[in-house]
Amino acid sequence: MHLRRPLLGFCLGVSTLATASVSSLLSKSGDVAVIPGWDIQSTREVGTDLEALSGPGVDTTTWHQIDSSRCTLIGCLIKAGVYHENGLFFSNALEEFDSSQFKVPWIYRQEFTLDPQPGQHYHVQTHGISSRADIYVNGQEIVASELQAGAYVGNTFDITKIAKEQNALVIQVHPTNYNYDFSLGFVDWNPYPPDNGTGVWRNVEIKQTGPVSLGPLRVTTQVELPTQNSSALVELKATATNLEDSEVTVELVGSIALEGSDRTYELNETVKILPLGTTELTLSTAVNDPAIWWPKQWGGQPLYTGQLSVSIDGSISDKVERNFGIRQVTSELNAYNDTIFYVNGYPFQVVGAGYSADVFLRWDSAKFTSQAKLMLDLGHNTVRLEGKNEQPELYDIADRLGLMVLPGWECCDKWEAWNYNEDLAVKSEWSEADYTIANKSMYHEAIMQQGHPSVLGYLVGSDYWPDDKAAEMYYHSLKQADWQMPIIASASERGYPEILGPSGLKMAGPYDWVPPNYWYDVEPAEDRLGAAFGFGSELGAGVGTPEISSLKRFLSESDLEDLWKRPNKGLYHMSTSVSSFYDRKIYNTALWRRHGAPSSLEDYLLKAQMLDYEATRAQFEGFSALWNAERPATGLIYWMLNNAWPSLHWNLFDYYLHPAGSYFGAKVGARKEHAAYDYKEKVVYLINRSLNQKGPRTVTVHVIDKTGDLLRLDIKTVETEPNTSKQVLDLWDALVTATDVAFLRIILSDDKGATLSRNVYWLTTTVDTLDWDNSDWFYTPVTQYANFTALNSLEAANVSVTLAASPEREGAAAGLGVTIENHSSVPAVFIRLNLVDGDGEDVLPVIWSDNYVTLWPNEKIELQVEGEGAAAVQVSGKNIKSSEVYL
Repeated sequence: MHLRRPLLGFCLGVSTLATASVSSLLSKSGDVAVIPGWDIQSTREVGTDLEALSGPGVDTTTWHQIDSSRCTLIGCLIKAGVYHENGLFFSNALEEFDSSQFKVPWIYRQEFTLDPQPGQHYHVQTHGISSRADIYVNGQEIVASELQAGAYVGNTFDITKIAKEQNALVIQVHPTNYNYDFSLGFVDWNPYPPDNGTGVWRNVEIKQTGPVSLGPLRVTTQVELPTQNSSALVELKATATNLEDSEVTVELVGSIALEGSDRTYELNETVKILPLGTTELTLSTAVNDPAIWWPKQWGGQPLYTGQLSVSIDGSISDKVERNFGIRQVTSELNAYNDTIFYVNGYPFQVVGAGYSADVFLRWDSAKFTSQAKLMLDLGHNTVRLEGKNEQPELYDIADRLGLMVLPGWECCDKWEAWNYNEDLAVKSEWSEADYTIANKSMYHEAIMQQGHPSVLGYLVGSDYWPDDKAAEMYYHSLKQADWQMPIIASASERGYPEILGPSGLKMAGPYDWVPPNYWYDVEPAEDRLGAAFGFGSELGAGVGTPEISSLKRFLSESDLEDLWKRPNKGLYHMSTSVSSFYDRKIYNTALWRRHGAPSSLEDYLLKAQMLDYEATRAQFEGFSALWNAERPATGLIYWMLNNAWPSLHWNLFDYYLHPAGSYFGAKVGARKEHAAYDYKEKVVYLINRSLNQKGPRTVTVHVIDKTGDLLRLDIKTVETEPNTSKQVLDLWDALVTATDVAFLRIILSDDKGATLSRNVYWLTTTVDTLDWDNSDWFYTPVTQYANFTALNSLEAANVSVTLAASPEREGAAAGLGVTIENHSSVPAVFIRLNLVDGDGEDVLPVIWSDNYVTLWPNEKIELQVEGEGAAAVQVSGKNIKSSEVYL
């Protein structure tokens, strides 16, 4: 174990309750308050007498005081300073961590003040506790772990009869087992957290109401298509419960308001509710000329606020509200049984990646906002959540930024313990109680997500489909929650339940390195697995190598040496040790064979970034190019967007949000308007992913050899059309006169001469030959590799970099203009630019207009970069001298 960084810290806790204000947590009906923090301790230390522990006044000064409303056990202990992230993540420290402390139940405890009055009711609301919990208030059990079970189950408990002025809440969480509990597991993505995610990972709330309480607000919208000058029907719905034993008459009031506008709609109705009865309340109205919500690439993101309240004799008894958007999402199966989504009536090619929650399930709104902005900068329109439905804030952020979200359940554990799933090492098939837990989980998540315009659909299965019983429950729970988006059986095409039919999604790999021509080799489709046709729900070339500045934060010197000196070694920061992805053998074989054996760590990382860039660009270009093919590429989810912890693969930006080769290759490949090279057919595609850009475009193609001599020049003007792709130029003989390596540059410009896309490929006279017949589930072997070793002997290029402040833009970080000029007669290959602060540390998050660029002889380009605290730009590349340019 390499303990070069502190793993343990010290926490001298003093109970916050001793000095807490005596003011009530809640002041009026309709108020909801989050339990703001916790005192936590192991039952090894404090025992399991929950009746006593939940009595007010218990001394918790020796407990861990947590200034957070939600955290798993390990997340709480990090928050308290007992452990430090850097220590846990460094080298293999987590492997040596003593997790035995989490094999027993732990206690979460907090006290709160109320002001109980006649006619007032108080409720405890849970939204996510992993995975089983006993809950006590003021010495009385309000629920046992048999009923508070499942990480996504939300419950509401009426505590009115036991509520006092001073109250104590205790939650005893039981150890989580991914094979037996409905939890949040990580499959083979990374090492498992020591606590398996046990704890109060979502907020617990206290709510005050009058005699009538309301369930969560549900909003449905129906919009006429086309959306221009249309109207929409909006319904506000909630379940009302009479908490008293006498009939009550309530005034139901609803409102709908467009944010940033004076456009409002007021609605009301009088309703009678039977003693202890429950009724569904609905108010509806037509909204003329509604503000339509669009994904970012297609338009704006206007949001409405809906509110419902119930009043008795002029006093509010309860109120609920939520933001929503007006839009329409549908899906259908095409002639090939591939799913295609539609947004507001337009065919919507899903372009995105798979998200991972933090390994300790810590939520950070600012970090996710940065991640979402990076996705949009990449040209993505969708993020997939496999079993990591995260916090409500994720959907709020996605709504405002215009990023579609495709949530769903996870694979490879209790969630898919079906009798027909032969992939599980431990298969705990579902009991009747399990069906109930899963059904309650589905309803809770549906209620949380249903009003969000960013939600694209729900995948009720991942690798496997739910059995008919579970599928019917899922379906009816979603419909009960007024779910209006598509319900998809699974992320694969293995099978499907009767009520939902085929999923129309494929999960055929790859997950490890494949060459760029893989994506264009689509025939015969039955043998071409993950190639660019249909909807690939999770696929990628397994790349995502961090740069050295990030690597040094979590790898020891010997770990760094392993990367390039021991290419076949299993690595702790890859996938789990029992996974097919514990080492980089397949990836490194391609690197050694295509680019030559690395001479140093620096050389290895440069070659890795070139390999990563080439791999992701080809994948995103392939799917974009074949959007209008005979069998269209209807969607792709790159595997993965990000990592749960610092990792060596499966990402488009690293754990610290630093973008590298995989990021900038993917960004080029997913541009809104683009010209791309098909490695197999050797043609150029014109790609237009907009809804409104059309007209003449000029495609300019140059091919040069490694000395800078021109081999080919083509200029062609073509018409572009929205939401289409098409072949526009044949380059079959472009490399006929090349001797080894050549460079292909494709520039797409509009009718005013403005550059819309600039794209440079390094190509060779040899090709990567795929052995499709011997494909495995995670990759297709290569029998002959393209030879790029000539890149190792390029003549040096002389490049200058100058910096200038960019004009400020509203909502943007501080900007710089970066001008790069090649003063040589040879190409300057793969120039990497890294923004750093005054201490030489990476500026993060950072947004580059382009990066990892190759310049033609005597070419000059201008880039822009946004990031706070910049002091310099570090410059390096394949055949240029490394330097640093200061502001």
